[in-house]
Amino acid sequence: MDLSSDVDSISVPDVTFKSSNQRLPVLGMGTAASPFAGSEATKQAILDAIKLGYRHFDTATLYQTEQSLGDAIAEALSLHIINSRDELFVTSKLWCSDAHPELVVPALQKSLENLQLEYLDLYLIHWPVSSKPGSYEFPIKKEDFLPMDFKSVWAAMEECQNLGLTKSIGVSNFSCKKVGEILAEAKIPPAVNQVEMNPLWQQNKLREFCKEKEIFVTAYAPLGARGALWGSTRVMECEELKQIAEAKGKTVAQVCLRWAYEQGAIVVVKSFNKQRMKENLEIFNWELSEEETKKISEIPQSRGCLGEDYVSINGPIKSVEELWDGEI
Repeated sequence: MDLSSDVDSISVPDVTFKSSNQRLPVLGMGTAASPFAGSEATKQAILDAIKLGYRHFDTATLYQTEQSLGDAIAEALSLHIINSRDELFVTSKLWCSDAHPELVVPALQKSLENLQLEYLDLYLIHWPVSSKPGSYEFPIKKEDFLPMDFKSVWAAMEECQNLGLTKSIGVSNFSCKKVGEILAEAKIPPAVNQVEMNPLWQQNKLREFCKEKEIFVTAYAPLGARGALWGSTRVMECEELKQIAEAKGKTVAQVCLRWAYEQGAIVVVKSFNKQRMKENLEIFNWELSEEETKKISEIPQSRGCLGEDYVSINGPIKSVEELWDGEI
């Protein structure tokens, strides 16, 4: 079966960052697996995705997939599947133990070394908390959490962009209040806030706030997060979504991705299955009806990723409520 046969007819739309004039494909491939680990299988899945037409890839120091992604990109170039690294949009993330002003630039340089790249397209602060330098453990030991100095860490992120190590910078898992704290100090505003977003956690308040501030929202776990440490099958098993999918002749995953796209989000979805990767691209030539969108808007809401691993009674963030500033 030729999985690439229909991809040429599917054009993935893009958006443009105001701060850097960069174009970002609105659908990207995530590379986080549980347990975290890069592998030959990860590399092959990424190579398959490039062949299918994916041009936007999301990794992080924590995921241990930077090396696999770098190897896949190098192979794609050597096989002439792509002609230039510039055809791809690559995101990575600053881990908590490197979220100290003097460690940000070296951390990005290390990510670039792993990826075998000269620059990133987007570099994100992974979580709004720092931890003891030098340790890459997950979960982080409760006694190792430290308050993040937003002002100095963001200044170091800006330095990364000024040095040309990354074209754009942003944040991940930041509440409205925490994004506001960054904006209060920023010379370069965040281009993106990457957060959990799906029909069961729609992020209406945060999306409205970010839209007002001209910050793009990237949705991770758009299908829930089956297999992740915090994940469940609740999104894929949602009856309302199943009914819509059946009526449209689509998969539940396609309905979720189309919904997020129609809400104006950039979407990062992880699948290492070639058929599902292809199906995930096939969301741009149809749309949800007003009635279907309304039905999705009425689904009861609850956050899937509470972020308990980033909370410590003796640390800077003592509760889930404090982590999300009440947005739960």
